[in-house]
Amino acid sequence: MNSINVIAPYKYLDMWVFDDSRVGLTQEPFVGGADNLIDQAVADIPNAEQGFVMVFSKVAFPGHQFRLEWRRAENTGNIYYAADFDAEGWLCPALLRYFDNPPPELFVQVKPKP
Repeated sequence: MNSINVIAPYKYLDMWVFDDSRVGLTQEPFVGGADNLIDQAVADIPNAEQGFVMVFSKVAFPGHQFRLEWRRAENTGNIYYAADFDAEGWLCPALLRYFDNPPPELFVQVKPKP
């Protein structure tokens, strides 16, 4: 598994989704508050709905902008808290395509697509 992962979320049918053929995901949606966290994180990225770059890791890396803290397991996923937005978001079991176990922290960077 990679230490640092990259996806390119975009809006489809008014929902944030992403594709990652490397781990077998197509139009995987962000729901349960994770979509709201993305709305806030990309507020300053022009045309983010057409796609943006999201870099994420379980370890801090240079340039990360946000830190998410694991709060609890819920249903088949995990709830993470973003202090920057004072909000929680649910990450579905697709998280385990990137990590063996839900990390205690996630570090995230968002930026425009080149």
